[in-house]
Amino acid sequence: MLAFITLPLAALLLRALPTSLLAHLMQPAALQAIAVSLRTTLISTAIIIVFGTPISLYLAHARTRLSRLIDTVIDLPTVLPPAVAGVALLVVFGRRGLVGGLLSDLGIQVAFTQAAVIMAQVFIASPFYIKSAALGFGAVGTETQQAASLDGANGWQIFRYVVVPLAWPALVSGGLMSWARALGEFGATIIFAGNFPGRTQTMPLAIYIGFEVDLEMALALSVILVGFSFLALMFVKGLFQREQQ
Repeated sequence: MLAFITLPLAALLLRALPTSLLAHLMQPAALQAIAVSLRTTLISTAIIIVFGTPISLYLAHARTRLSRLIDTVIDLPTVLPPAVAGVALLVVFGRRGLVGGLLSDLGIQVAFTQAAVIMAQVFIASPFYIKSAALGFGAVGTETQQAASLDGANGWQIFRYVVVPLAWPALVSGGLMSWARALGEFGATIIFAGNFPGRTQTMPLAIYIGFEVDLEMALALSVILVGFSFLALMFVKGLFQREQQ
């Protein structure tokens, strides 16, 4: 199993020579795809953290049927085929969708724009942060929070100065995992946002097109994605190892 996983990755790295790697990454199409990917994933990760944190706090402490239902709904994007996610987003936010039709009447188009790329990434990648953050928040003892409350701290102060510093490894690792997942998102993006160079074409979409147009550029972008994912995973594992020590 280890050889089966390692061999394709090693072959990919060996196939892309350093000299040709840099040359193909400097192509306009590759630079545009990298720029779109970095810009959209940073925005989507920020959105996930801002709007996912309250859900994580709720899931960390609630033990009701509603919390179990919410937890299941949050998990769904991780097991749904990405193409299904793309179709679902299109049905809601497309020009004839439930919400997209109303937005279209106001002159606002969501589908096949860069906003659609971000929305697809948020939909697919948010569970990674929410679940990790919920575990981190749940690990913070209630005694510590009660002690801070007795010392006169309000709810926001307890969250900012007690909960977040104690849960930060889980928050950072969850954010990184969501960013890495958003960076590799393909299926929902191509259906909901399309594949328009310089606007919605992310690195995975450029790789898909590259197999028909420029294989070497596709290999170069693949190496970049493997490198980003490897570094993100190593950083997350380092955080957990440091926390355990």
